[in-house]
Amino acid sequence: MEIEKAYELYSMMTEIRLVEEAIAREYPAQEIRTPVHLYTGQEAIAAGVSIHLSDEDYVVSNHRSHGHCLAKGMDLEAFFKELYGRQGGVSGGWGGSMHLCDMSRGIAGTSAIVAGGVPIGAGIALKQKISGDRGITVVYFGDGAVDEGVFWETLNFAALKKLPVLFVMEDNKFASQTPSEDRQAYEDITPIVSAYGVPVFKLDGNDPLTVAEVSGRAIEGIRKGRGPAFLCCKTYRWLAHVGPSDDTNTGYRTREEVTYWQNRCPLARMGQYLEVADPENSALRVEAIKLRWAAAVARAIEQAKEAPYAVD
Repeated sequence: MEIEKAYELYSMMTEIRLVEEAIAREYPAQEIRTPVHLYTGQEAIAAGVSIHLSDEDYVVSNHRSHGHCLAKGMDLEAFFKELYGRQGGVSGGWGGSMHLCDMSRGIAGTSAIVAGGVPIGAGIALKQKISGDRGITVVYFGDGAVDEGVFWETLNFAALKKLPVLFVMEDNKFASQTPSEDRQAYEDITPIVSAYGVPVFKLDGNDPLTVAEVSGRAIEGIRKGRGPAFLCCKTYRWLAHVGPSDDTNTGYRTREEVTYWQNRCPLARMGQYLEVADPENSALRVEAIKLRWAAAVARAIEQAKEAPYAVD
Protein backbone atom coordinates (compact mmCIF):
# COMPACT_ATOMS: atom_id res chain seq x y z
CA MET A 1 0.00 0.00 0.00
CA GLU A 2 1.18 3.53 -0.83
CA ILE A 3 2.49 5.00 2.42
CA GLU A 4 0.20 8.04 2.58
CA LYS A 5 -2.80 5.78 2.08
CA ALA A 6 -1.50 3.61 4.90
CA TYR A 7 -1.36 6.59 7.24
CA GLU A 8 -4.86 7.62 6.13
CA LEU A 9 -6.10 4.13 6.98
CA TYR A 10 -4.42 4.25 10.39
CA SER A 11 -5.89 7.69 11.04
CA MET A 12 -9.43 6.55 10.25
CA MET A 13 -9.07 3.58 12.57
CA THR A 14 -7.59 5.73 15.33
CA GLU A 15 -10.50 8.15 15.17
CA ILE A 16 -12.99 5.31 15.55
CA ARG A 17 -11.09 3.69 18.43
CA LEU A 18 -10.66 6.92 20.40
CA VAL A 19 -14.31 7.86 19.89
CA GLU A 20 -15.46 4.48 21.18
CA GLU A 21 -13.09 4.61 24.15
CA ALA A 22 -14.40 8.08 24.99
CA ILE A 23 -17.99 6.88 24.86
CA ALA A 24 -17.11 3.96 27.15
CA ARG A 25 -15.62 6.42 29.66
CA GLU A 26 -18.47 8.92 29.45
CA TYR A 27 -21.39 6.51 29.41
CA PRO A 28 -21.50 5.70 33.16
CA ALA A 29 -22.23 9.39 33.88
CA GLN A 30 -25.60 8.81 32.18
CA GLU A 31 -25.51 12.00 30.17
CA ILE A 32 -25.58 9.85 27.04
CA ARG A 33 -29.05 8.34 27.31
CA THR A 34 -29.12 6.38 24.06
CA PRO A 35 -28.08 2.71 23.99
CA VAL A 36 -24.67 2.33 22.37
CA HIS A 37 -23.36 -0.68 20.45
CA LEU A 38 -19.62 -0.13 20.36
CA TYR A 39 -17.40 -1.01 17.39
CA THR A 40 -14.15 -1.48 19.31
CA GLY A 41 -12.08 -4.22 17.69
CA GLN A 42 -13.77 -4.06 14.28
CA GLU A 43 -12.23 -0.79 13.02
CA ALA A 44 -10.32 -2.32 10.10
CA ILE A 45 -13.51 -3.11 8.20
CA ALA A 46 -15.10 0.34 8.14
CA ALA A 47 -11.77 2.02 7.43
CA GLY A 48 -10.60 -0.51 4.86
CA VAL A 49 -13.80 -0.17 2.86
CA SER A 50 -14.28 3.59 3.25
CA ILE A 51 -10.79 4.42 2.02
CA HIS A 52 -12.14 3.61 -1.45
CA LEU A 53 -15.33 5.69 -1.17
CA SER A 54 -16.19 9.26 -2.16
CA ASP A 55 -19.09 11.62 -1.50
CA GLU A 56 -20.86 10.08 -4.51
CA ASP A 57 -21.03 6.75 -2.69
CA TYR A 58 -23.50 5.84 0.04
CA VAL A 59 -23.31 3.65 3.11
CA VAL A 60 -26.21 2.10 4.98
CA SER A 61 -25.47 0.76 8.44
CA ASN A 62 -26.98 -1.07 11.39
CA HIS A 63 -27.16 -0.67 15.16
CA ARG A 64 -23.32 -0.93 15.47
CA SER A 65 -22.85 2.07 13.22
CA HIS A 66 -20.32 4.47 14.74
CA GLY A 67 -17.32 3.14 12.84
CA HIS A 68 -19.09 3.09 9.49
CA CYS A 69 -20.34 6.66 9.88
CA LEU A 70 -17.07 8.13 11.13
CA ALA A 71 -15.03 6.40 8.44
CA LYS A 72 -17.39 7.88 5.83
CA GLY A 73 -16.69 11.37 7.17
CA MET A 74 -19.43 12.14 9.68
CA ASP A 75 -18.71 15.38 11.52
CA LEU A 76 -17.38 14.56 14.99
CA GLU A 77 -19.12 17.41 16.81
CA ALA A 78 -22.48 16.65 15.19
CA PHE A 79 -21.97 12.96 15.99
CA PHE A 80 -21.46 13.60 19.71
CA LYS A 81 -24.32 16.10 19.84
CA GLU A 82 -26.56 13.34 18.56
CA LEU A 83 -25.42 10.95 21.26
CA TYR A 84 -25.98 13.59 23.94
CA GLY A 85 -29.44 14.48 22.56
CA ARG A 86 -28.46 18.03 21.71
CA GLN A 87 -29.37 20.47 18.99
CA GLY A 88 -27.02 20.24 16.04
CA GLY A 89 -26.86 16.46 16.19
CA VAL A 90 -26.77 14.64 12.86
CA SER A 91 -30.37 13.52 13.39
CA GLY A 92 -31.48 16.62 15.24
CA GLY A 93 -30.61 15.12 18.61
CA TRP A 94 -33.59 12.76 18.46
CA GLY A 95 -32.20 9.68 16.74
CA GLY A 96 -29.40 8.64 19.07
CA SER A 97 -26.67 6.11 18.44
CA MET A 98 -28.71 3.71 16.31
CA HIS A 99 -30.25 6.32 13.99
CA LEU A 100 -27.38 8.36 12.57
CA CYS A 101 -27.81 10.01 9.19
CA ASP A 102 -25.97 12.56 7.07
CA MET A 103 -26.97 12.44 3.42
CA SER A 104 -24.48 15.21 2.58
CA ARG A 105 -21.68 12.75 3.44
CA GLY A 106 -23.37 9.77 1.79
CA ILE A 107 -24.49 8.29 5.11
CA ALA A 108 -28.00 7.16 4.28
CA GLY A 109 -29.10 6.25 7.76
CA THR A 110 -28.66 3.42 10.22
CA SER A 111 -31.32 0.98 11.34
CA ALA A 112 -31.83 -0.74 14.68
CA ILE A 113 -33.87 -3.46 12.95
CA VAL A 114 -31.77 -6.54 12.22
CA ALA A 115 -31.23 -6.58 8.41
CA GLY A 116 -33.40 -3.46 8.15
CA GLY A 117 -30.76 -1.54 6.24
CA VAL A 118 -30.15 -4.26 3.65
CA PRO A 119 -33.15 -3.56 1.38
CA ILE A 120 -32.72 0.19 1.89
CA GLY A 121 -29.18 -0.08 0.52
CA ALA A 122 -30.40 -2.05 -2.48
CA GLY A 123 -33.02 0.60 -3.10
CA ILE A 124 -30.39 3.32 -3.16
CA ALA A 125 -28.25 1.22 -5.49
CA LEU A 126 -31.25 0.73 -7.79
CA LYS A 127 -31.71 4.50 -7.91
CA GLN A 128 -28.01 4.91 -8.71
CA LYS A 129 -28.24 2.46 -11.58
CA ILE A 130 -31.42 3.93 -13.05
CA SER A 131 -30.01 7.46 -12.78
CA GLY A 132 -26.66 6.49 -14.23
CA ASP A 133 -24.85 7.73 -11.13
CA ARG A 134 -21.17 6.90 -10.78
CA GLY A 135 -21.46 5.98 -7.11
CA ILE A 136 -22.01 2.68 -5.36
CA THR A 137 -23.77 1.74 -2.11
CA VAL A 138 -22.17 -0.18 0.75
CA VAL A 139 -24.44 -2.08 3.12
CA TYR A 140 -23.00 -3.16 6.48
CA PHE A 141 -24.63 -5.87 8.59
CA GLY A 142 -23.73 -8.51 11.15
CA ASP A 143 -23.79 -12.28 10.84
CA GLY A 144 -27.18 -12.30 12.56
CA ALA A 145 -28.74 -10.35 9.69
CA VAL A 146 -28.30 -13.23 7.24
CA ASP A 147 -30.76 -15.23 9.35
CA GLU A 148 -33.47 -12.88 8.08
CA GLY A 149 -35.33 -13.64 4.88
CA VAL A 150 -35.08 -10.07 3.67
CA PHE A 151 -31.32 -10.48 3.28
CA TRP A 152 -31.74 -13.33 0.79
CA GLU A 153 -34.57 -11.60 -1.05
CA THR A 154 -32.41 -8.50 -1.40
CA LEU A 155 -29.35 -10.45 -2.48
CA ASN A 156 -31.40 -12.18 -5.17
CA PHE A 157 -32.84 -8.89 -6.44
CA ALA A 158 -29.45 -7.16 -6.43
CA ALA A 159 -27.86 -10.02 -8.36
CA LEU A 160 -30.74 -10.19 -10.82
CA LYS A 161 -30.58 -6.45 -11.56
CA LYS A 162 -26.77 -6.19 -11.27
CA LEU A 163 -27.05 -3.39 -8.75
CA PRO A 164 -23.94 -1.39 -7.72
CA VAL A 165 -23.99 -2.58 -4.11
CA LEU A 166 -21.32 -4.02 -1.84
CA PHE A 167 -22.67 -6.29 0.89
CA VAL A 168 -20.32 -6.29 3.90
CA MET A 169 -21.01 -8.92 6.54
CA GLU A 170 -19.12 -8.29 9.77
CA ASP A 171 -19.03 -11.78 11.24
CA ASN A 172 -18.18 -11.25 14.89
CA LYS A 173 -19.40 -14.74 15.86
CA PHE A 174 -22.52 -13.71 17.78
CA ALA A 175 -26.00 -12.44 17.10
CA SER A 176 -26.35 -10.60 20.39
CA GLN A 177 -25.28 -13.47 22.70
CA THR A 178 -26.10 -16.44 20.45
CA PRO A 179 -23.15 -18.04 18.62
CA SER A 180 -23.34 -18.84 14.91
CA GLU A 181 -23.26 -22.61 15.38
CA ASP A 182 -26.44 -22.43 17.46
CA ARG A 183 -28.28 -20.52 14.72
CA GLN A 184 -27.03 -21.71 11.36
CA ALA A 185 -27.06 -25.28 9.99
CA TYR A 186 -24.35 -24.41 7.45
CA GLU A 187 -20.71 -23.87 8.37
CA ASP A 188 -19.83 -21.41 5.61
CA ILE A 189 -22.16 -18.88 4.03
CA THR A 190 -19.88 -18.00 1.12
CA PRO A 191 -20.76 -20.87 -1.28
CA ILE A 192 -24.44 -20.17 -0.70
CA VAL A 193 -24.03 -16.50 -1.62
CA SER A 194 -21.87 -17.34 -4.62
CA ALA A 195 -24.67 -19.54 -5.95
CA TYR A 196 -26.49 -16.29 -6.73
CA GLY A 197 -23.71 -15.38 -9.15
CA VAL A 198 -22.27 -12.81 -6.75
CA PRO A 199 -18.47 -12.53 -6.30
CA VAL A 200 -17.63 -13.52 -2.73
CA PHE A 201 -14.55 -12.55 -0.74
CA LYS A 202 -13.83 -14.23 2.60
CA LEU A 203 -11.19 -12.39 4.61
CA ASP A 204 -9.61 -11.57 7.93
CA GLY A 205 -11.57 -8.52 9.05
CA ASN A 206 -8.91 -7.66 11.63
CA ASP A 207 -6.22 -7.15 8.98
CA PRO A 208 -6.57 -3.56 7.70
CA LEU A 209 -4.34 -4.07 4.67
CA THR A 210 -6.24 -7.16 3.58
CA VAL A 211 -9.60 -5.44 4.01
CA ALA A 212 -8.41 -2.44 2.00
CA GLU A 213 -6.92 -4.58 -0.77
CA VAL A 214 -9.83 -7.00 -1.11
CA SER A 215 -12.58 -4.40 -0.79
CA GLY A 216 -10.77 -2.30 -3.38
CA ARG A 217 -10.94 -5.15 -5.88
CA ALA A 218 -14.59 -5.78 -5.08
CA ILE A 219 -15.50 -2.11 -5.44
CA GLU A 220 -13.60 -1.84 -8.72
CA GLY A 221 -15.71 -4.64 -10.16
CA ILE A 222 -18.92 -3.00 -8.99
CA ARG A 223 -17.92 0.33 -10.53
CA LYS A 224 -17.33 -1.46 -13.84
CA GLY A 225 -20.97 -2.57 -13.88
CA ARG A 226 -20.48 -6.19 -12.90
CA GLY A 227 -23.16 -6.06 -10.22
CA PRO A 228 -22.98 -6.68 -6.48
CA ALA A 229 -20.20 -8.24 -4.44
CA PHE A 230 -20.13 -9.78 -0.96
CA LEU A 231 -17.45 -9.48 1.71
CA CYS A 232 -17.42 -11.95 4.58
CA CYS A 233 -15.19 -10.31 7.20
CA LYS A 234 -14.23 -12.39 10.23
CA THR A 235 -13.86 -10.09 13.24
CA TYR A 236 -14.76 -9.69 16.91
CA ARG A 237 -16.23 -7.03 19.18
CA TRP A 238 -14.31 -6.49 22.39
CA LEU A 239 -17.16 -5.19 24.52
CA ALA A 240 -20.73 -6.22 25.28
CA HIS A 241 -23.39 -6.47 22.60
CA VAL A 242 -24.75 -3.19 23.94
CA GLY A 243 -23.00 -0.83 26.32
CA PRO A 244 -19.37 -0.43 27.38
CA SER A 245 -19.13 -3.32 29.81
CA ASP A 246 -17.06 -6.49 29.83
CA ASP A 247 -19.79 -9.12 29.60
CA THR A 248 -17.73 -12.28 30.03
CA ASN A 249 -19.33 -12.81 33.44
CA THR A 250 -22.59 -13.72 31.69
CA GLY A 251 -20.99 -16.94 30.41
CA TYR A 252 -21.78 -16.84 26.70
CA ARG A 253 -18.13 -16.16 25.90
CA THR A 254 -14.92 -16.44 27.89
CA ARG A 255 -12.30 -13.95 28.95
CA GLU A 256 -9.74 -16.12 27.13
CA GLU A 257 -11.63 -15.74 23.86
CA VAL A 258 -11.84 -11.96 24.23
CA THR A 259 -8.13 -11.75 25.06
CA TYR A 260 -7.26 -13.83 22.00
CA TRP A 261 -9.02 -11.33 19.75
CA GLN A 262 -7.64 -8.31 21.58
CA ASN A 263 -4.19 -9.67 20.79
CA ARG A 264 -5.20 -9.47 17.12
CA CYS A 265 -5.95 -5.75 17.46
CA PRO A 266 -6.31 -4.13 14.01
CA LEU A 267 -4.74 -0.85 15.15
CA ALA A 268 -1.70 -2.62 16.54
CA ARG A 269 -1.30 -4.57 13.31
CA MET A 270 -1.48 -1.39 11.26
CA GLY A 271 1.02 0.30 13.55
CA GLN A 272 3.43 -2.61 13.10
CA TYR A 273 3.11 -2.31 9.34
CA LEU A 274 3.94 1.40 9.46
CA GLU A 275 7.00 0.72 11.61
CA VAL A 276 8.37 -1.55 8.89
CA ALA A 277 7.18 0.46 5.88
CA ASP A 278 8.34 3.86 7.20
CA PRO A 279 10.84 3.24 10.02
CA GLU A 280 12.28 6.77 10.04
CA ASN A 281 8.98 8.61 10.40
CA SER A 282 6.34 6.24 11.73
CA ALA A 283 6.82 6.82 15.46
CA LEU A 284 6.37 10.60 15.20
CA ARG A 285 3.56 10.42 12.66
CA VAL A 286 1.61 7.79 14.59
CA GLU A 287 1.90 9.78 17.79
CA ALA A 288 0.78 12.94 15.99
CA ILE A 289 -2.29 11.14 14.65
CA LYS A 290 -3.22 9.91 18.13
CA LEU A 291 -2.77 13.36 19.68
CA ARG A 292 -4.77 15.07 16.93
CA TRP A 293 -7.74 12.76 17.27
CA ALA A 294 -7.62 12.76 21.07
CA ALA A 295 -7.85 16.55 21.04
CA ALA A 296 -10.62 16.51 18.43
CA VAL A 297 -12.68 13.99 20.42
CA ALA A 298 -12.27 15.93 23.68
CA ARG A 299 -13.27 19.16 21.93
CA ALA A 300 -16.31 17.56 20.29
CA ILE A 301 -17.54 16.14 23.60
CA GLU A 302 -17.12 19.51 25.31
CA GLN A 303 -19.04 21.27 22.55
CA ALA A 304 -21.78 18.65 22.68
CA LYS A 305 -22.24 19.04 26.42
CA GLU A 306 -22.49 22.82 26.08
CA ALA A 307 -25.13 22.69 23.33
CA PRO A 308 -28.82 23.07 24.23
CA TYR A 309 -30.98 19.97 24.37
CA ALA A 310 -33.00 19.01 21.32
CA VAL A 311 -36.55 20.38 21.43
CA ASP A 312 -39.76 19.78 19.49
